[in-house]
Amino acid sequence: MAVPLSACVAVASGVPVELGLVTGIVGGLLTGLLPGSSLQVSGPAAGLAALVYEAVREYGVGALGVLVLATGLVQVAMGLLRMGRWFRAVSAAVVQGMLAGTGVVLIAGQLYRLADANAPEGGLEKLGGLVLLLTGTLESPPALVALAVGSGTVAVLALWPRWRRGARVLPAPLAAVALATGAVAALDLPVDRVRVHGLIEAVEPPDGSDFLRLGEMGVLGTVLAFALIASAETLFGAAAVDRMHSGPRTDYDKELIAQGAGNTVCGMLGALPMTTVIVRSSANVRAGARTRASRVLHGLWLLVFVTLLPWALEDIPVAALAGVLVHSGWKLLPGRELGRLWQRHRGEAAVLLATTAAVVVTDLFEGVVVGLALATFKAAWEMSQVRVETVRTGDGFVRARVIGNATFLRLPKLLDELESLTRPGRHVVELDLRELRYMDPACRQALDDWAGRHTVLFEDGGMMAV
Repeated sequence: MAVPLSACVAVASGVPVELGLVTGIVGGLLTGLLPGSSLQVSGPAAGLAALVYEAVREYGVGALGVLVLATGLVQVAMGLLRMGRWFRAVSAAVVQGMLAGTGVVLIAGQLYRLADANAPEGGLEKLGGLVLLLTGTLESPPALVALAVGSGTVAVLALWPRWRRGARVLPAPLAAVALATGAVAALDLPVDRVRVHGLIEAVEPPDGSDFLRLGEMGVLGTVLAFALIASAETLFGAAAVDRMHSGPRTDYDKELIAQGAGNTVCGMLGALPMTTVIVRSSANVRAGARTRASRVLHGLWLLVFVTLLPWALEDIPVAALAGVLVHSGWKLLPGRELGRLWQRHRGEAAVLLATTAAVVVTDLFEGVVVGLALATFKAAWEMSQVRVETVRTGDGFVRARVIGNATFLRLPKLLDELESLTRPGRHVVELDLRELRYMDPACRQALDDWAGRHTVLFEDGGMMAV
């Protein structure tokens, strides 16, 4: 499974196929040996492909090593500062929106490669050009052949798991790519194939001039985006893998350090960034893995394959790899989860959709920032729930009790409710604040002023004033 997936991510990232394989090898041989998680497998992930593609387009392949190296150092620092556990506090809606936005951009970009066409830059441009892609493909016989190869790959990926006996022998991605490669070779179809130049030739360690780019704000923003997304995807993946087995649980801080060490080495080699890959990790658990050796052997077998059989990669059609990534991107979309979330927590669903749209319209980093800001505002708004309960006496007097959390976000509503109690014929004799769980200074000052204007008996945990 690691060979086609690593090649797919490299193609989607706009870099040589070998750089994806190097990341997979380092993820096994180095990260697999370090403490943290026992069974999750690391390598290049589709979730970062869109961001890497934009970074390579903006700064060039030569700068990729510096970006990934700096990302690794940031992750190591976060692990040493014991920040790994804090990633569990990130809103699940933001993470799902991040993955959904990545899936949309990934699918839109790979639809062009299904037809052996070049994708435009930017998420909106990719989506906007799909109509022209369709008309151009229908008018081009070679494009239709490539589309048939890619569509067939997607069909095999969707149907292969239903054949349980075959799925136990071969993972779906490997079966799909192998069948597509065999069909293209047997029929000698005119489609683009993967170009391979060798591991040694593809490795480009960063030089001094590349490190100078770390002073640019755009480069620093990209590094932070890499670190945030890679770390979140890794640690959320670790939580998912832990639920699949009964072995040792993941130490989040140590796993963050292990991922950072792996990305530092990948950066030194000019390769792609790594994260936990949930597809490979789940396959590892289902295959009966019990110890960390399974992670190391993943990297070892990948190294053996690309060293002894590099010619096999050159027969793989690009459209087949694009089909694998379209299928992977589709699985990043929330689907049924969004429907259930909308029924139970519409605010969370709105954050998910807004994050997705922001990622598509802007980029991954800005989209996540928008999502985090919306999630924070939503949490603050929900924590500001406050209500006024009243007890009226027969002589026109009212006793009012304020319950909940009084913050500036709900201050206008609170004051409107209190003002409505002072209509002609009514008089508030007591304002009880003892059931307020929290009251910020703005609300305190406003309530003091209101009580003073209406000569209300003000009771706050035993303190009384007129």
